[in-house]
Amino acid sequence: MQHDTQHDPSARPESAEPVSLPTRRTAGCPFDPPAGLGALRERRPLARMTYPDGHVGWLATGYSTVRAVMGDPRFSSRYELMHYPFPGGPEGPLPPAPVGDMTGMDAPEHTRFRRLLTGRFTVRRMRQLADRMEEITAEHLDAMERRGPGADLVEAFARPLPALMICELLGVPYADRERFQTHAHTIMSMDATPEDRYAAHTGLHDYMAGLVAAKRAAPSDDLLGDLARDSDLTDEELVGVGGFLLAAGLDTTANMIAHGTFALLTHPEQAEALRADPDLAPQAVEELMRYLTIAHTGIKSALEDVELEGEVIRAGESVTLSLEAADRDPERFPDPDVLDLRRRATGHLGFGHGIHQCLGQQLARVEMTVALPALLRRFPTLRLAVTAEEVPLRTNMNIYGVHRLPVAWDEA
Repeated sequence: MQHDTQHDPSARPESAEPVSLPTRRTAGCPFDPPAGLGALRERRPLARMTYPDGHVGWLATGYSTVRAVMGDPRFSSRYELMHYPFPGGPEGPLPPAPVGDMTGMDAPEHTRFRRLLTGRFTVRRMRQLADRMEEITAEHLDAMERRGPGADLVEAFARPLPALMICELLGVPYADRERFQTHAHTIMSMDATPEDRYAAHTGLHDYMAGLVAAKRAAPSDDLLGDLARDSDLTDEELVGVGGFLLAAGLDTTANMIAHGTFALLTHPEQAEALRADPDLAPQAVEELMRYLTIAHTGIKSALEDVELEGEVIRAGESVTLSLEAADRDPERFPDPDVLDLRRRATGHLGFGHGIHQCLGQQLARVEMTVALPALLRRFPTLRLAVTAEEVPLRTNMNIYGVHRLPVAWDEA
């Protein structure tokens, strides 16, 4: 059979030489993706990429390209079919996803778990939690004010709010938070050794196993209690799902609240717009999700040959998806490097796309929509307590953000 150069990887032109994944962010630009991503997107929104383990796959940086791969069932989300795109990771394909980790499943297994959970994360149900979120937010703002006039916003505000909400939703004792937050942090770290990551998964699994046993014995009025009573999940599956939801609900929203505040404080005109108009909050959350795209990178693997952007992605090849580059694509978002809270940033990929779109996105929206305006209104003089360059960034994490955010304000 004859192949032309478009369909034969061995006959690709010199301009299609594989690239490596840009990871270095420009100094002084804590909110922008690594500079090389934008330049690459302009030249080749789908480029051949050499992975650290030697695998030659693909890197997608254009919005339409990334979105197409995320929505195409011919691309798998199973970890064991993927190659890791970041240096220092495991050599060769990844191990399979732990039981209950929905991000590493394909249909129909994924469909079964998703169907069980979707009805428990509806827009209506999440909005019913807004009153509780307002109470929790006010309590933590009161505590900050009493201790003031300065704080690490991560520890005082951004981390405890979503932790309390996900613990109450799932039925997990908040008093145990230090134990499972440490495990979740290790799991999310790109620098963690395979041994450390395995130990963290084991620790979280053992914690959830004890909790699930208690729910089976006496089902409670919460999500895990409902699943223990009403679903056909095995103990192992319920432990896995519980750990997955807990870890996901802790880290992502906490980083959006902290990193979103960082972005607002360095764009004071945007902070003032949100402070002056609380009704702007839902729109502002979508723009911050687009602008920051803290869940910055995804991976898929082709299950069969797929033609895309004039290229053929061969079965078995991994495709790294730069969601942060896609959300800065000027073909989809005009002036994409500008933070504009009045922009209608619908269609952003901050919550993903396709069947794996974030299950808890409505809860995250409620949390951010309540927390960010309330913080700005309570402390009109809120500002960074260090220079922007001194804020420690989570450049080594699967979820981008800040490790700490020292802030100050004037006492009333």
